[in-house]
Amino acid sequence: MASALTGELAAELRGFREVQRLSYECAEAVAAQLRPGVTEREAARMQREWLYGRGVRDWFHRPFAWFGDRTAFVDFKVPLQFFPTNRPLEAGMPFILDMAPVYRGHTADIGYSGCLGLNPLHDRLLADLRDHRELILREVRERRTLREIYQDVDRLMVRQGYANRHRAYPFGVIAHKIDRVRERRWSPTVFGFGVQALKGLAGDALHGHRDGWSPLWSPYKFSDHPPQPGLWAVEPHLGFRGTGAKFEEILVVTDSRDPEQSAFWLDDDLPHVRRWNEGAV
Repeated sequence: MASALTGELAAELRGFREVQRLSYECAEAVAAQLRPGVTEREAARMQREWLYGRGVRDWFHRPFAWFGDRTAFVDFKVPLQFFPTNRPLEAGMPFILDMAPVYRGHTADIGYSGCLGLNPLHDRLLADLRDHRELILREVRERRTLREIYQDVDRLMVRQGYANRHRAYPFGVIAHKIDRVRERRWSPTVFGFGVQALKGLAGDALHGHRDGWSPLWSPYKFSDHPPQPGLWAVEPHLGFRGTGAKFEEILVVTDSRDPEQSAFWLDDDLPHVRRWNEGAV
């Protein structure tokens, strides 16, 4: 799709596609190394070290890892519960790896769901996420409001028999805007979030408040507007009792009148998309 866009935008998207692919490559490499007894903290450190070894020095947020029922955010009530713990991985247990590195000034935010061994329920959740990816793209192209799309995702989850677990995130967001971040030799983090990236999100929030839009895609009134052009990290998160699964990837929204160019997923060569296309679930 990028080839049909202006040269300037296509060039800009290449940088975001590169860091998103790097992130998923990291997730697959770390997932392949997970064994019974590895803790969430160790899995998060493995992601950090892998990315650091490939030139990442800044973050939108540092890597997370959730194992077992923590993939469904069971009993999560405060933000500190999202941070990695000493929970060990066990055979048959689902896991989610989530990272948001900044590389060469471009940001990605990805979520990778996997399982240590066979787990038919987890396979079913992963398969059913495909419908959410298709619904979100279709309704963004229709220029439905973010709030309406969120509600339609909720309804689809109910029909599938699942609980909405992205509602447990701060502000209940299913997505947030991302942008370029000024490169620095060293950038501090606050509670695991990069200061430079947070400044950018805060700037978007201030600008959007004046113009009637929000960089946070939530079920609340402040998201009751059509999709704002830009890049959105989208993460529908399904839960069924103690099992959770999600994907997270970049959705590109433009002001084009051409439906196919008005919104599209940045990259269709991602692990969960390949899995669907290969009929693995």
